[in-house]
Amino acid sequence: MTQEATTSGPPQEGAHLPRRSTAERIGDLRRRREQALVAGGARRRGEFGARERVERLVDKGSFTETGLFVRARADGSGAQRPYGDGVVTGFGTVDGRRVCLFAQDATVFGGSMGEAFGEKTVALMDLALKTGCPVVGLNDSGGARIQEGVASLALYAELVRRNVQASGVIPQISVVLGPCAGGAAYSPAITDFTVMVDGASHMFVTGPDVIEAVTGERATAEELGGARTSNAVNGNAHFLAADEEDALDVVRELLSYLPANNLEPPPEFAPGDAPAGDVLDAVVPDRLGQAYDMREILRAVVDDGELLYVQELFAPNILCALGRVEGRSVGVVANQPLHAAGVLDIDASEKAARFVRFCDAFGIPLVTFADVPGYLSGVRQERGGIIRRGAKLLYAYAEATVPKVTVVVRKAYGGGYAVMGSKHLGADINLAWPSARIAVMGAEGAVGVLHRRELAAADDPVALRARLVAAYERTHGTPYPAAERGYVDAVIAPRDTRDHIRRALAALRGKRAPLPQRRHGNIPL
Repeated sequence: MTQEATTSGPPQEGAHLPRRSTAERIGDLRRRREQALVAGGARRRGEFGARERVERLVDKGSFTETGLFVRARADGSGAQRPYGDGVVTGFGTVDGRRVCLFAQDATVFGGSMGEAFGEKTVALMDLALKTGCPVVGLNDSGGARIQEGVASLALYAELVRRNVQASGVIPQISVVLGPCAGGAAYSPAITDFTVMVDGASHMFVTGPDVIEAVTGERATAEELGGARTSNAVNGNAHFLAADEEDALDVVRELLSYLPANNLEPPPEFAPGDAPAGDVLDAVVPDRLGQAYDMREILRAVVDDGELLYVQELFAPNILCALGRVEGRSVGVVANQPLHAAGVLDIDASEKAARFVRFCDAFGIPLVTFADVPGYLSGVRQERGGIIRRGAKLLYAYAEATVPKVTVVVRKAYGGGYAVMGSKHLGADINLAWPSARIAVMGAEGAVGVLHRRELAAADDPVALRARLVAAYERTHGTPYPAAERGYVDAVIAPRDTRDHIRRALAALRGKRAPLPQRRHGNIPL
């Protein structure tokens, strides 16, 4: 080959550019990284930056960021195109267990979702699904990025689709650390748990200004969707944190009870202790109408008396909590006699149904404590849909295939008996205390219906009613008719409750519950 032939072709790409040394390239990388890590603007007083939040949540030095050099899309306007596009994404460990995380950065475009922002978040969700690890979202966003138009809306829909695909497969936890408005609010609503910070978090579809302009109604952001409103009034949130540090502590504690995905068991710990069982013998008052705190019973059953209550401020007439028995996670559902006698209403039914379905999806056994007078009656409840919405709890218990153990503590009347983990809905082991009263209704109501004519004709209806009530209590107001039929497996002394639950859960550890083939059921939404 001649020299002319070797030089006559087109010049190689980049031949006209000066060559850069490796050191120069590394220096360029360093400068770009420094630029990418700079906050986009001022923070709100007292809050941490997006990366600070991530670093405070994960184990020290464990976080690996993804998409650091992704930039906002060019729109031809000459607007800034910051690295990261307002969201930090990556993976790390919490207490040595893998998690995927994203943290919205309110200093960049107000944390609003643009196309690149959305694509990064969706890619992280895909990674979490592929690797089977929980995903934690730290939300602080003003909503869709208006200047990016429909692209922003499209990515919200893509994110929600990933949330749905991940539902029941990997745990999803949302932490709202600032505003979460408009389309941004729907993703946390689909995730399993939402944590909000008192006085700092707000979550609503439409803000106060727009509502006033459209409807004339006035409300502050706190009244409309503040942390307390979302925890106590509308039930949109599950945990109320005092500050950002407390919110991250809640996430860490919550993760300690949960498996990485639906194919793995929850983490196991060394078995803990419980208070002396004999305290339970004196918890339930002898007088039927007298209230007591169900939490005293729960503390005496779970390891070390420790429980993480879910939606503690919402529908307080029912308790939902995560705890451990012999070092293994359990989900606890219990009526709370301190509030409305533990009656089941619309809010209580939906709260418990959601919790039962979560536990079932992730293989967490259910322990139920029943002291329930039934479903709440009244015009407001009927018009609010107590039939349809109360049926959600029936559906959830009947659908659940995890080990289910039920303890009837006192009242179990009517539909309340059936729904609170009865044998007839598929509970595996049902126990009752001697104080249990399992019947269609309470003695007073039953006597009024069954002996109406006798009472009307009696010379002393008060004395007759007292005798009839006492007779009903002796025959129907005990756990033994149910035990005779096998609806209750054992009547136990209260002090032995933890031991019976421990043994039942151990026996049910290998439970199999095949289901008919179907796409999914049709829960009464």
